[in-house]
Amino acid sequence: ELFGFYFVNFFIFLLSEIVMHELTLCRNIVDIALDALEGDRKVHAVILELGLLAGVQKEALLFSFDVVVQNTALEGSKLVIIDVPGKAKCNQCATLFSIQKLYDACPECRSHDFQLLSGEELNIKSLEVE
Repeated sequence: ELFGFYFVNFFIFLLSEIVMHELTLCRNIVDIALDALEGDRKVHAVILELGLLAGVQKEALLFSFDVVVQNTALEGSKLVIIDVPGKAKCNQCATLFSIQKLYDACPECRSHDFQLLSGEELNIKSLEVE
């Protein structure tokens, strides 16, 4: 039973660390969006490109956004996330391939020597405003 207590507390700690990371990212996203606003325009959506290799938990980011926009000009807006897949080019055989994890190997020659072309993005693409 003591193991269960520590396991649950460790799980809660890890979850809070993940959410805090995304909460900080969301604060930055909201600050950038607010700085870009001109006048009293109403924001309907913040469009974000998120690379699948960016190390960001999409669900935690969406949850954090709803919290961070409260009492700002973005309140009531939604965060729309466009997933950007990982793409790489092998430096050994020049194969272009999709990559799911940063430690994946080239499917042709099995080399881990590659150039990452996409997948680490975290960019505000646009704002939908009135």
